[in-house]
Amino acid sequence: MFLRRAAANAVPTPSRSSAHLSARSGSLSRSRRAEGRPAHLLTQLVKGVVIMASVAATHTFAQSASTTAPAGGVYNLIVGTYTGGKSEGLYVYHFDTQTGDMQPVSVAKTVNPSFLVVSKDNRFVYAVNELPGDNGPASLRGDVSAFGFDAASGQLTFLDKVSAQGNDPCYLSLSPDGHYLFVANYSVAADPGGSFAVLPVQQDGKLGESVLTVHHEGGGPVKGRQDNAHVHSTVFSPDGRYLFTQDLGTDKLWTYLYTPDGSRGLVSPTEWRYTDVKSGSGPRHLIFGNDGRHAYLTSELAATVTVFAYHDGHMKLEQVEKLAEPGFEGTQGAAALHLSPDGKFLYVSNRGDANDISIFAVDGESGKLKRVGRQSSLGKSPREFAIDPTGQWLIVGNQNSDTAYVFRRDQQTGLLEPNPKRIDIGSPVDFKFVAQ
Repeated sequence: MFLRRAAANAVPTPSRSSAHLSARSGSLSRSRRAEGRPAHLLTQLVKGVVIMASVAATHTFAQSASTTAPAGGVYNLIVGTYTGGKSEGLYVYHFDTQTGDMQPVSVAKTVNPSFLVVSKDNRFVYAVNELPGDNGPASLRGDVSAFGFDAASGQLTFLDKVSAQGNDPCYLSLSPDGHYLFVANYSVAADPGGSFAVLPVQQDGKLGESVLTVHHEGGGPVKGRQDNAHVHSTVFSPDGRYLFTQDLGTDKLWTYLYTPDGSRGLVSPTEWRYTDVKSGSGPRHLIFGNDGRHAYLTSELAATVTVFAYHDGHMKLEQVEKLAEPGFEGTQGAAALHLSPDGKFLYVSNRGDANDISIFAVDGESGKLKRVGRQSSLGKSPREFAIDPTGQWLIVGNQNSDTAYVFRRDQQTGLLEPNPKRIDIGSPVDFKFVAQ
């Protein structure tokens, strides 16, 4: 707290919103330490922000799992859920890309693993433990759990758990060099508010305690949803130089330089600091196009998808598309978005009363979108979905209906074919394919 106050008082900022960075060193609140972590700290003052970070030395990971087609066309599919109802944690299935069938393999018990990421070598899985939620005490911090994963057998083995250093962790990304795991803390509570934390990844797959925590401050005009900052995702640029943190509460895409060599600390604000989006829109998730020249953003509160032209850390707005049908009057909530493996189609989920997936064709030159269809999720609250690496199937989870549906996908038109396969699973909310 001292560092946050000192940073805020050091240099006034003209913006309503600001970001403060702090780090931990010396004794840790838990018994485990990050192995191989240098004892010294790198300290820097940048535009009124105090940055203190320790640099860990670990081996390389990447954010997404391998997309090489396995023998027999069968992948592991790991499903994250909300627990407390019919779910116990993480579920592993064998997914047959020839038929779209799913066979249950194993379960790893853990609390509210609502988002997960898999190491590039498929040996480790990291999942948030999203706590405390809407009704929990603000003093309760969420966690991130690490699991070893045997892709051949589909078995998860718990390794360790560390604090996310904030409330309601909801998104994870591995740094391009694989040395760090970045976790977005949405934070329902105003104190501590939205933030992201940086966890070092050890060679054995375990996580060290946070070496850096960045707090955003500010808010937006939508009462009850934008009373304070809500960091909803942490996404690296295609070249790995920039980190974008989408803040639903402040209506900003905060932009940081990633400098693991310590030249500017671990992360530092860019000169322009952020990209503004429409007031009250609530930016949620960001992905980059296959060409690396365009980016796509869901705005939850406005229920839109936005196209940006991208170059060297800068975003230029090109297009905004509404997700709902013309004349729709129910509640909405834009959530996930994913490109087909070939990058030709973009799919976006919309919750509330809409409960559907919008399908857009992507112009190969301009990156702009053209709607080609819309598909009901056949349930309530399609928070997340995934397209299998072969591009033949799309699976969507209906969080509030305890169901998931596997749609066959027409790779020429992008449309989802009728009569999907139904899977009963408690509160499914995230899906990751992993080659065996």
